[in-house]
Amino acid sequence: MPKFRRPSRAARVLVPGAVAAVLLTGCAQGSGGAASVTGATSAGASPAAVPAGPGSSVTVTPGPAGTAAPGTLLVTDFGSDTVTFVDPARGATGSVEVGTAPYGLVVGEDGRAWVATAEGVAVVDTASRERLALIPYRTDTGPVTTGEYRGGGMGIALAPDGRRAYVGVNVPGGNGTLEVVDTAALKVTDTVPVGRRPFDVDVSRDGAEVYATDHDSFDVTVVTARTLEPRRIEVAPYGTEGGLGSWLKPHHTAVRPSDGKLLLPFEGERLAVVDPGTGRTTIEPMTANTHQHGATVTADGTLLTVGTGPIDPDADRGPSLTVRTPGGAERVYPLEGPHEDVAVSRDGRTAYVTGGFTRDGYWDGLTVVDLGTGDARRLPAGSRPLGIVVL
Repeated sequence: MPKFRRPSRAARVLVPGAVAAVLLTGCAQGSGGAASVTGATSAGASPAAVPAGPGSSVTVTPGPAGTAAPGTLLVTDFGSDTVTFVDPARGATGSVEVGTAPYGLVVGEDGRAWVATAEGVAVVDTASRERLALIPYRTDTGPVTTGEYRGGGMGIALAPDGRRAYVGVNVPGGNGTLEVVDTAALKVTDTVPVGRRPFDVDVSRDGAEVYATDHDSFDVTVVTARTLEPRRIEVAPYGTEGGLGSWLKPHHTAVRPSDGKLLLPFEGERLAVVDPGTGRTTIEPMTANTHQHGATVTADGTLLTVGTGPIDPDADRGPSLTVRTPGGAERVYPLEGPHEDVAVSRDGRTAYVTGGFTRDGYWDGLTVVDLGTGDARRLPAGSRPLGIVVL
């Protein structure tokens, strides 16, 4: 069982001058070396959607629904303005221009991808590989920029019936919003106040609630889908010391299929299990001892989460992928260099981990991990690939 140590201020909090230099922080600097981890085990109406600019792949009205070849990956190119289609065996097979610095994405049963960019939500037909529309945000996020602290869309999710998309919108220097997109009308219909930098957005299995994981305010905003009423749950297993300068903030959330509780990994040491109904948080031990970002959960409740690398190289371990069973047993696979997000093949045998880490040390590809053997191979894929889905 890992030690639940209280991190030193020097190791886990930026000094005031550094905070002023970057305005916001909380993501560890990536390590370029291979991890030393070995397998471990432990118990009003918005503006209408607009077409893309010159040179984009665009149609004004949506084409017929369809899907890409099963098993194809789609990644957001955070270092560019595209999404890239990736054959897991061969690498990138083509890209579609979507908008500046795309972050999260989600794909519906109709084969359309909804992509959160700095400019708006892009809609992509994954069968024809065309951008159908770009839906502008209602929220004023300032000038369109790039980089980790840029304004615009971050996490994004679809309602189970596909009628609504929910996107977390970052407002530099302040609290963000959750924007509600009518997927038929292709416009934003509502906005809901949430916390700072909504890294991730998730929806309950019945669609009744939406969860925005607010990185810089140490919380999850629970939004009732019917009324759009928000309520805040603080998720800070290490406390909130250091404020904006703290590394120890929530990043990504997975909704546990068995009971709807929220799973938020912290530092490869603590798993915060949040009951969104009561607001109560319980803590379970983890074993990877590395700064953690992307997370997903399979239908059987297996949690996968990405370790980006050490905050304190003298005390923490390198990049890794943790695979945690519903009972709490963990396998920790080392990764070469920093990574950000993860998706799993339909048969549950393979994980795909993107290399487009949000801070330093990112690379233009992803790692394919055989979850049976632990074998890993690198695959070129886009420009600083961040979000990922399996089509």
